[in-house]
Amino acid sequence: MQETKQNQYVTIKGTRDGLTLFIDDRCSFEDACRELQEKLTVNRPQKDEPVVKVTVKLGNRFLYDDQKEQLETIITSENPFTVQSLESNVILKDDALAMLEDADVKVMNRIVRSGQVLEVTGDILLIGDVNPGGKVVSTGNIYIMGSLHGIAHAGSNGDKNAIITASYMNPSQLRIADYISRAPDYESDGVYMECGLIDTTKDKIIIDRLQALTHRRKKLNGFERRIING
Repeated sequence: MQETKQNQYVTIKGTRDGLTLFIDDRCSFEDACRELQEKLTVNRPQKDEPVVKVTVKLGNRFLYDDQKEQLETIITSENPFTVQSLESNVILKDDALAMLEDADVKVMNRIVRSGQVLEVTGDILLIGDVNPGGKVVSTGNIYIMGSLHGIAHAGSNGDKNAIITASYMNPSQLRIADYISRAPDYESDGVYMECGLIDTTKDKIIIDRLQALTHRRKKLNGFERRIING
């Protein structure tokens, strides 16, 4: 008499966006792949059906690149599936430290003079001025407690949600991700306590009151809230 299999390592659920595969993180990777292969073989859709997006939930399981490739091959081979994402609660220590660095606010007290470039990873709080010809570049947000007369580039790695704030805003150029806005977009005399951000409806960088962040950005970090509220 054949032994009945008790464990179900793979669960497949249909959603409005496609399929979600839940893979038990307590079994071996080999067992998970074996059961996934069996279930997909039994429930293989017709080849003329439209392509279905698949999200894979890995739980507390980390996969190396070769394991990710193996899993994707099992899912997409002979199936009208495309893997949309592999989601895991686990990341490498180096990646976690990089994320922590990227989320950190670097505080610097200095003046960025003409010809100087100040470049940081994460958010920057600059206590000082950016003179004409000076440049501040950050992968995150830029907060300037002083006058911005030079160039500020926030979200330099492509973060379109990044913002630029300054006590006195009169830049020669603002950049957020790959968006660029030049000096003619601003009042010639500059403005006080304003922020620059991307307006998705206008598809360009705009200058708005600092308090507008509460309406335009639903999720504010603690530092942004303290700036707005004084």
